[in-house]
Amino acid sequence: MPHSPNWTREEHIVAFNLYCKIPFTKINENYPPVIELAKIIGRSKGSVSRKLANFARLDPALRARNVSGLTHGAKGEEIVWNEFHGNWDELAYESELILAKYKGISVESTVDLSDLVEIKEGKERESVVKTRVNQNFFRDTILASYNQTCCITGIQIPRLLIASHIIPWAKNKKERMNPQNGLCLNALHDKAYDKGLITVTPDYKIKISAELKASLNKETDKFFLPYENNLILLPNRFAPDKEFLEYHSRNIFIF
Repeated sequence: MPHSPNWTREEHIVAFNLYCKIPFTKINENYPPVIELAKIIGRSKGSVSRKLANFARLDPALRARNVSGLTHGAKGEEIVWNEFHGNWDELAYESELILAKYKGISVESTVDLSDLVEIKEGKERESVVKTRVNQNFFRDTILASYNQTCCITGIQIPRLLIASHIIPWAKNKKERMNPQNGLCLNALHDKAYDKGLITVTPDYKIKISAELKASLNKETDKFFLPYENNLILLPNRFAPDKEFLEYHSRNIFIF
């Protein structure tokens, strides 16, 4: 029986999930994750590749760089794009639920819960699973947007990279999953950013606190001082929101 030419809402959602989690430059029908999703949803790899390119046409970060996807697309892409941008927390989780269903697995099996000694059944367990699933989605999206590169140092070792929240996780539930609330940092600079010892200003410049400068010495200043006033490496999409950067600079950063 031939596959319907019309994409369903669920297919649009899992396609957008993949759009978020792979670099823009990898959108082509021969990229393994594209081939994998095509098999999972029963579409051709060319069809999936074109759908991802259709999402790219809606991306303001790409338009700002005069980069665009395909010029024509479907209404379904616009609907899903607008839904995600208005509610990242719920729709990020929904996309992972749908993807797990297509794969024939539980969404719980996609996350590591081994560090938790005991998790009760019911709403408490569901909440923990949802948080872990969303954290994985956020990390995948941020690292893909920055091409697996620390935006301060240029380090490209994924195991050393962190998807850092600009506005802390606990401070703004609505923006927790918004990739424009993220920076890709190596573990050292992530810790410094979290503690307010460094910041990134709304004009994307790196600032170092006086407190940190005072504690540096000949052995450690090389990890921070050479980057002061440099511009961060901007992502190829989901550029950090300037209002979020302003929040960190005003409320977290130690002058």
